[in-house]
Amino acid sequence: MFRISHVCTKKVDKTLCTVYFYSMKNTITKPEVFDCSMFPVLPYFHLGVRAGFPSPAQDFAEHTLDFTRDFVPHPDATFYARVRGDSMKDDGIFDGDIAVIDKAVEPKHGNLVVAMINGEFTLKRFHRKDNRILLMPANPAFKPIEIKEGDDFTVWGVVRMVLKPTL
Repeated sequence: MFRISHVCTKKVDKTLCTVYFYSMKNTITKPEVFDCSMFPVLPYFHLGVRAGFPSPAQDFAEHTLDFTRDFVPHPDATFYARVRGDSMKDDGIFDGDIAVIDKAVEPKHGNLVVAMINGEFTLKRFHRKDNRILLMPANPAFKPIEIKEGDDFTVWGVVRMVLKPTL
């Protein structure tokens, strides 16, 4: 089964964040406090970046991009998780990618979700059909997971985006 570990942050005040680290078995470590400036506001090139010939107008960044402000509508309910495994590779999600997961969003048919089933985390497509729930992989080497009566099942959140390291 596809496993995932995650980090959950909660803002303590304007300068400090409490960070909780979870293992793949969902055990939590002692919370640690970090300076929130570790998540800086970055320059944003609002004109876009051409994949062809460069534009001289792109020499100037007029806006900033704050990842939380611009991409995380529910910061108190959002966490990041490093993807482990290859069960979602046909959706372009690979080992080492970082999923941004929102716990405040109700899963809908077709959403990419992080779920816990019988004590194991998994990242799959959420499918609801005829009162059945299936967790669908995006790799033919893996079988769909049907949620059955008696399974300990929880959707932890809906994946809002996947960040891809390039180096």
